[in-house]
Amino acid sequence: MERKAIEVTGATVPFYTYTKDGITYYEFDSSSCTPPGPMVNAMSGLQLLDSADKRLVMINHKKPMGLLPKIEQDFSWDEEDLADGKVKLTFYKKDSDKPTSTDFSDNACHG
Repeated sequence: MERKAIEVTGATVPFYTYTKDGITYYEFDSSSCTPPGPMVNAMSGLQLLDSADKRLVMINHKKPMGLLPKIEQDFSWDEEDLADGKVKLTFYKKDSDKPTSTDFSDNACHG
């Protein structure tokens, strides 16, 4: 599996892509970011999920509680606690045939 760096509009951290089992993954690590960095990067990355065979992987220092309610109508996610105390979230679009209603410009943290 070869990871390649990619440019993601609006992102403030590096993003990488790779393919595994026919699924394209986009990955970023926002664990060293302060708010609203994780939210900004997640909203930028979620815009890449335009089909059922794409996923966004976010590594963060904690579960991004401000992000999840903003995207839950259009996206689902799996969570994994990592050995180093960080959390890994893998996002995917609920209905890849339906346009999202998520406001990707709403990337401010509110607590």
